[in-house]
Amino acid sequence: MEFKSYKKLVTDTMDSVDQAEIDNFIDLIVDAYKNDKFVFVIGNGGSSANASHLAQDLAKGTKVHPVHEVRLKALSLTDNTPFLTAQANDEGYDTIFEQQLVTYAKAGDLVIAISGSGNSPNIIKAIDWANNNGMVTIGVTAYDGGKLYKIAHHKLHVPLNEMCTAESIHSIVFHYVILELREKFKQLN
Repeated sequence: MEFKSYKKLVTDTMDSVDQAEIDNFIDLIVDAYKNDKFVFVIGNGGSSANASHLAQDLAKGTKVHPVHEVRLKALSLTDNTPFLTAQANDEGYDTIFEQQLVTYAKAGDLVIAISGSGNSPNIIKAIDWANNNGMVTIGVTAYDGGKLYKIAHHKLHVPLNEMCTAESIHSIVFHYVILELREKFKQLN
């Protein structure tokens, strides 16, 4: 594929992402901020990197100014390496996110699950637990959305059957979200 064709694929895919889903994603994070709820972000592989980046941007990148006292509490559960490896070793990889939620989360907190396929067992297990324990869940997906698309309370779907580009578009959307959140948080402070 020539780069020109790739740019067209990216542009066409970006145009197919539902603005209402993006707006809802932003609103849910604003609600977590207003209500002092925690935002947990999970993912595997490239989506793990996106989860780390998004959580950092949510926690630091949305500050109105350096001494801003009201902060969005956000954490990527992909970054706790000792917990991840101990949990995976002792009880299986499919429990690594669920068990961190059991440890850290409370009803009303927000879980953002990023999964291109939407079928990662550890993501599904975590979202099932979150749904059953009063948390708000968002599935960020690609392909047909998989099981995650069906079970998450809210969706942010990139309708593309190619993982690398879908993950890139997730990242672009997340950066847009951060810019919008900065403006909304300014209005709240």
